[in-house]
Amino acid sequence: MEVMKTGNPSVVFKQFAEYLHKNEEIKTKLKNVETGNVLEKTFRAGEKVAKAMLNRKEMQYLYKAGEEFVMMDMESYEQLQLTKDQVGDGVKYMKEDMIVQVLMHDTKIIGVDIPAHVELKVVDTPPAAEKGNTAQGGTKPATLETGAVVQVPFFVANDDVIRVDTRSNEYLDRV
Repeated sequence: MEVMKTGNPSVVFKQFAEYLHKNEEIKTKLKNVETGNVLEKTFRAGEKVAKAMLNRKEMQYLYKAGEEFVMMDMESYEQLQLTKDQVGDGVKYMKEDMIVQVLMHDTKIIGVDIPAHVELKVVDTPPAAEKGNTAQGGTKPATLETGAVVQVPFFVANDDVIRVDTRSNEYLDRV
């Protein structure tokens, strides 16, 4: 849920109810979508909070031009250039032609949501030792085609395509 607090759009990412002296309070953690700051805020039951009007627009990541990322609006075919700050942490999983959700407040771009799981090719990982080469045997670092580094099981080799959870930076499976 997105709310407006102190004039800035924020996302509620944690909430729980608490009963004190017959009054219900809802404690929340709000993340400011423009700055990334986290604020703890307590609301009384029935307190009105303005809903933030955030729009999500589907765009395609085309290519990187210097320090900027070129996106194309899937409806109007208009091209936009976004900075690394606007793209956020998802930049390490973005590859050309990927469809992403661009988060906007009014006309200002404030973030990019990438898919929760992506399939990427392993470009560099050390060879596995012969013993203990199982899924439960441990992990080793692997550099992916986008430059991201994740821990993978020993049986994963160069040129394998793997599925990665972009929220936790974890290996899921080999494709």
